[in-house]
Amino acid sequence: MKLFGKAGSRNLTDTAFKLTTMLGAALLLLIMAALFAELVRNSLLSIEKFGWSFIYTNVWDPVKEQFGAAASIWGTVVSTLIAMALAVPLGILIALFLVELLPERISKWVRTGVELLAAVPSIIFGMWGLFVFAPFMAETVQPFLRGVFGDSPLFSGPPIGIGMLTAGIILAFMILPFITAVVRDVFQMVPAVVKESAHGMGSTLWEVTSKVTIRYGFQGVVGAALLGLGRAIGETMAVTFVIGNSHKISASLFAPANSITATLANEFAEASEPIYLSSLIELGLVLFVLTFIIQVISQIWLKRVKKQMGVQ
Repeated sequence: MKLFGKAGSRNLTDTAFKLTTMLGAALLLLIMAALFAELVRNSLLSIEKFGWSFIYTNVWDPVKEQFGAAASIWGTVVSTLIAMALAVPLGILIALFLVELLPERISKWVRTGVELLAAVPSIIFGMWGLFVFAPFMAETVQPFLRGVFGDSPLFSGPPIGIGMLTAGIILAFMILPFITAVVRDVFQMVPAVVKESAHGMGSTLWEVTSKVTIRYGFQGVVGAALLGLGRAIGETMAVTFVIGNSHKISASLFAPANSITATLANEFAEASEPIYLSSLIELGLVLFVLTFIIQVISQIWLKRVKKQMGVQ
């Protein structure tokens, strides 16, 4: 006598599947909670000594054991904003060109090039940035910007090549293929019948692109941007090579700066004193919290924009 029929077997499989997926989600949350707890535990010495002043103090002196994260936070946020401002629009334009304008026989070769660019290790970007791109910035781009904007605080100082602007552009190069690949796939999923209907009603290519393709794939575009943001804000080696590694806050994009990840990469191996090590770990905690806050703000903004656009 069979204890389970087909219906019983199917229910058992469904239950096992639900439990497996639930355990996977719970494991992810557990890992995140454990990571946060470990960062807090190892940061307690620094938290007790510096308190909230660690966030807004622009002092980093291992000799005197005085530490503040303001310069590193500033460099992380500004370099990431520069990268996103360059990579997101460019990634959307490249994806639209691949999907809407370029013939398929050529588009597949360009797609392969984009995917290969995504596979380049970050240290290669950093070395290329230091030895090739930084001299180009110092000799061409930065003098040009100085000539156009004059004594603007954003472009003041000597054109030395390395600095915040160079780091932001290198980051943009790094996240561009990820954003382009995701946005391209999203645009390719737009039903052809929807675009053909728009063309049949007399819409121009620009109207179809802006009101149909981008609108239909808007959530995917935002997802691609968030993917690029996560890569940019946590990038280490490429930024370390070209940002200048200076614990100072400057309004000039030409000035050497620092980031949280660059500080950790440069100084973690040298942190012999407990307070020094604890301060570096607290920097990691700050990056963790900063990333979480950015993600929350992005999701809230996405929900509001979707509501305004009438997208479910």
